[in-house]
Amino acid sequence: MANKSELVEFLDRRVFDPILHASSEGRTEHERNELEDVQRRTRTEQERYHHYPSAEKVIEMYKDDLGSEKARPVNAKLRRLRLPTLPDVKEEFERLAT
Repeated sequence: MANKSELVEFLDRRVFDPILHASSEGRTEHERNELEDVQRRTRTEQERYHHYPSAEKVIEMYKDDLGSEKARPVNAKLRRLRLPTLPDVKEEFERLAT
């Protein structure tokens, strides 16, 4: 099983950083507003993952987040913006976590 740092770095690289570094250039005003919203939410989520005390907690919370009702509208926005979501990397994350 990967350690906490490896799991969080994976999520940073594959999900959080692409969202946080996405450009608003060439997007409509509505898309720019959605991008700002998902970037704000992603920063908060990324901080949460970085502060979990262990790899086990990262794995537990990742699984919880996959089925979260609150995540559904955010994931829909991310898909509309063609950005990655936590479910997009589920198989890779699970391989890394085992």
